[in-house]
Amino acid sequence: MSVAKIMTIAGSDSGGGAGIQADLKTIAALGGYGTSVITALTAQNTLTVTKIHEIPVDMIKAQYEAIMEDIGADAIKIGMLSSASIIKTVADLLQQQSAPHIVIDPVMVSKSGAQLLQEEAIEALIYELMPHCTLLTPNIPEVEKLVGYTVISDEDIHNAALLLKNKGVSASLIKGGHLKRPDIINTLYDGSTFHKFTTIRLDNKYTHGTGCTLSSAIATLLGMNKPITEAVEWGIQYVSEGIKEGYAVGSGTNPLNHLHAQLHHNHIRRPV
Repeated sequence: MSVAKIMTIAGSDSGGGAGIQADLKTIAALGGYGTSVITALTAQNTLTVTKIHEIPVDMIKAQYEAIMEDIGADAIKIGMLSSASIIKTVADLLQQQSAPHIVIDPVMVSKSGAQLLQEEAIEALIYELMPHCTLLTPNIPEVEKLVGYTVISDEDIHNAALLLKNKGVSASLIKGGHLKRPDIINTLYDGSTFHKFTTIRLDNKYTHGTGCTLSSAIATLLGMNKPITEAVEWGIQYVSEGIKEGYAVGSGTNPLNHLHAQLHHNHIRRPV
């Protein structure tokens, strides 16, 4: 039996709700085989991040090369890369040996407010890494950092997507959860056409790891050769159902349920 092989390059979340842990749960839940390149260790829970330890770049390189030499990757999801040196290392690795699909979630700040990307690393992210991506998935604060202006209106979002395209990004999904609107509107620009995906805003605290989960879900579906609009639509649906089925494991912002389709038999369309 063949299976889509999906690599995640990201930080570890000791609380289990985001980062590498969320990615691997998502990949498995959607039927892929997950591998991982850990870029940082974080000490965190549902309330806060207390400590961050970067993995040395030679170890990041060794993890990547070991996977590629034997297993390979149909798609790669990239999350937390905390420093310019790590970003440049990953960009060099992609230059040497890559995958058909690269989904980058430009993780900058955690749900609890911890800075996960150093300010001086943003330029490296833009110029070294973003040109490699199939899809970039920033939220509103992240896209504002990347384009350098406040994003409020639909026109702002469209202009930001076009500017990202000019910076070498093939396609972008600008997530609208931070905008003060009744519903959440996520805007995909596929390089030529805009697509909008609207979901109901859920009033609960099961949102830790949503960005990591969405990007890894889309990467998995792209690795299964789904068209980008379909991968984004199904990925958003998967995250929305996971938020509905979330559970309280701590006293802060709790994680969504990555295994909702298996555990609760929801009728989410499966990517088969």
